[in-house]
Amino acid sequence: MHPNTPFERIIPWDGGEEWARWPCRYAIETVNTRSGNGDTNMATSKAQLQTPDLGISDTDLKSVNQALATVLSDTFTLFVKTQGYHWNVTGPHFRSLHLMLEEQYIELHDAADLLAERMRSLGATAPGSFAEFTELATVKDHVPTDDAMTMVKNLVKDNETVAKIIRPLVDVAEDAKDTATADLFNARLAAHEKAAWMLRSLLA
Repeated sequence: MHPNTPFERIIPWDGGEEWARWPCRYAIETVNTRSGNGDTNMATSKAQLQTPDLGISDTDLKSVNQALATVLSDTFTLFVKTQGYHWNVTGPHFRSLHLMLEEQYIELHDAADLLAERMRSLGATAPGSFAEFTELATVKDHVPTDDAMTMVKNLVKDNETVAKIIRPLVDVAEDAKDTATADLFNARLAAHEKAAWMLRSLLA
């Protein structure tokens, strides 16, 4: 892969700081190594292991991995927010909300793992820090509230927002002929639609 490719991530041979980080951080990794005489050469065998030959073009891999990084970031942000509400909800609906939010944050946690592992299967580095999630996510971080119905309204809006984000990304994956990622996006779309429905039922 040419070093000017916009979605290449360079990893130094000595494990130190990255030499460069290109505009798309969530794409194919290549590995550089240094020979005994000090010359820097591409370790072809390692690069082949890191760059999957899956029948998906580099351009499509970039698009799919960007989509996955976005959904992963929103998923993780919503997971933390939902768990926080699970901990702090009070009021006459405490038990039903406490249990429902537990189910939802566990489902979001498991989904984040699937999304990150899909990125790794496509040769990309998944975002893995709060700073990265905050930068990429559309869902806003938790704003403290003591009102249970405000929590529910916030989560309805967030789940609907993520569903709207995912819907066009199904086409991105299908256009890349990446049916596995398209299936994953469809599953996530259905999960957020269901979560929003169940939460909306509490507002009736």
